[in-house]
Amino acid sequence: MRALVLEGARAMGIPMTQAQAEQFERYHALLLEANARMNLTRVPDDPREAVDRNYLDCIAPLADGFPAVSTAVDVGSGAGFPGIPLSIMLPDTRFTLIDSLGKRVEFLQSVIDTLGLNARALHLRAEDAARRPELREQFDLATARAVAPMNVLCEYLLPFVRVGGHALALKGPGADEELACAEGALALLGGAAERVSALRIPGRDWDHRAVWLNKAAPTPDAYPRRAGVPEKKPLSK
Repeated sequence: MRALVLEGARAMGIPMTQAQAEQFERYHALLLEANARMNLTRVPDDPREAVDRNYLDCIAPLADGFPAVSTAVDVGSGAGFPGIPLSIMLPDTRFTLIDSLGKRVEFLQSVIDTLGLNARALHLRAEDAARRPELREQFDLATARAVAPMNVLCEYLLPFVRVGGHALALKGPGADEELACAEGALALLGGAAERVSALRIPGRDWDHRAVWLNKAAPTPDAYPRRAGVPEKKPLSK
């Protein structure tokens, strides 16, 4: 596992130390152990498949113009994707991982403590968390992977981001279409589309994309709406 993630990162042009590779190996072991108890996420049996899908895919944006950030929030972190892999690779960035399910947050905090990451895990819904003064518009970067369509995700992510900061959504082949459907949400929430980049994993032909947004203006106080509303009533184009 350690060799696979190290070789993969280097093939992608992403510097990784032996110590970071060891952290990924330990994270994988913790994930397997916890997954047997609580079904956190699908973990492929094949080590190469697990490395490519769960770890290299999360750090792939680092190979393509990743901005310098001091603070980051991972929304709907689940089993820790992409927050834990990015935290391993960016030790000087303070990460906050947010999830709505207590058992997942307990797992995330145990991983953070075991690996000694510069991070914390909070048990909150995104809509509630983004209304807290200590979290609202306090981050250089907000991230999410496999959480919601872009028009919903904008309402989850952008309220956390300071003006001048960024949001990053890891998406599949429908990224461009999702972004087009999120134009109204972006304009309303103070965001602007920056770029959509291909995420390239050595030896894979997956069509995975990184959708980058800029925070151009403050998010109006009315957003995010109360918990559950963004998903049930997405902001229209």
